[in-house]
Amino acid sequence: MTALTTTASRTRGVPSGLTWTLLRLHSAAVWFWTLLVAVAAGCLLWAAAAGGDAAWAAYTSGGCDNGVVDEGCNLNAPAIELYDTAMYLGSAIINIAPLLVAVWAGAALIGRELENGTAKLAWTQSVTPARWLAAKLALPAGLLTAGTLLLVQLHRIMWQAHDSRWKGAGVWQWHDSQILIANGPVAVAHVLLGLAVGVLIGLLTRRSLASMGYGFFIVSGLLYALELARPYLWPARTATTPATEGHPAYVGMTVDEGGITPTGDRVPNPCLTSENCVLGRDVVTHYRDYHPASHFWPLQLVETVIVLAVTAVLVVLSFRLLRRRTGGTS
Repeated sequence: MTALTTTASRTRGVPSGLTWTLLRLHSAAVWFWTLLVAVAAGCLLWAAAAGGDAAWAAYTSGGCDNGVVDEGCNLNAPAIELYDTAMYLGSAIINIAPLLVAVWAGAALIGRELENGTAKLAWTQSVTPARWLAAKLALPAGLLTAGTLLLVQLHRIMWQAHDSRWKGAGVWQWHDSQILIANGPVAVAHVLLGLAVGVLIGLLTRRSLASMGYGFFIVSGLLYALELARPYLWPARTATTPATEGHPAYVGMTVDEGGITPTGDRVPNPCLTSENCVLGRDVVTHYRDYHPASHFWPLQLVETVIVLAVTAVLVVLSFRLLRRRTGGTS
C-alpha cells in the first residue's frame, strides 16, 4: 500500500496529458520560438528607445535635418545604420514567421509523425485522431498568437516613436509591406495561416521533407498574392492636377497613376516613365489613386478577416481529410 501511494503521488507530481506530451516532443521548437521573439523584442525596444535617440542625435547634429545639403550630414553614420538594422531585423522576424511556421508544422508537427508511425500509435491509445489534430493545432496556435501579439505591440511602440521624429525624413513609410504587416493584427493572421497550411500539407504528403518544400512555396505564394491584392482591399482616394502642373504629390500608398483625357478616360501617362516627354492633346490631367495613412486600419482589418477566413477553411479541410483517412474515427 505504501508503494502504491508513492507511485500515485509521483504520478500526480509529474505533468501528463496530450498537451504536456506535445510540449516535450517539440520543446526545441518552443525554445526556438521563444528565442526568436526575444531577439525581435530586443531589437524593437532598443530602436524605440536608446537606438532611436542615438540615431536622431546623429541625424540632427550632422545638419541632416536643416533641409539643405550640408557637408556635416552623414546618413550612413554608425548610429543611424544600427537603428535601421534593428528596425529591419525586428520587422523581418515578424514577416518571415509564417514561412518558418509552415515549414515546421508540415515537417515536424505533422509529416514526421505520420511518416514514422507515431501518430497511429497515439491513435491506438486513448487519443482519437480528431483530438490529436485539435491539440496539434491549438497549442501551437496559442503560443504563436501570444508571441506575435507581443511583437506587434512592441513594433507599434517603436513605429510611433519613429514616426513622431522622422516622418518624411526616414526611409521607412507606414505603407511599406513589412512595416504595415508588423504594425497590426494581420501579422497574427499570417502566422496562423502558415500553421494551417503546414498542417494540411503535412496531412496530404505524410512526408516531412516534402511538407517542408510544399509548405514554404505555398505560403510564399499566398503572401505574395496578398501583397499584390492589398492596395485593392479598400477604396482608394484620387488626387488630380492639371497636366501643366506636374504630377500629384506622393501622400501614401500609390495604387494607380496616369493621365485623364477630356472625355474622362484614364490612359497611361508617358511622362511617368520618360523625362523629356510631351503630353499629347488627349491627356489634360494627371491622376494618382492612393491610400492615405487613415486607411491603415481598414486595410489591416479587411486583410485580417480574409486571411482568418482562409485559415478556417484550411483547418476544416484538415479535419475532414484526417477523418477520411482514419475511416471516420472520431
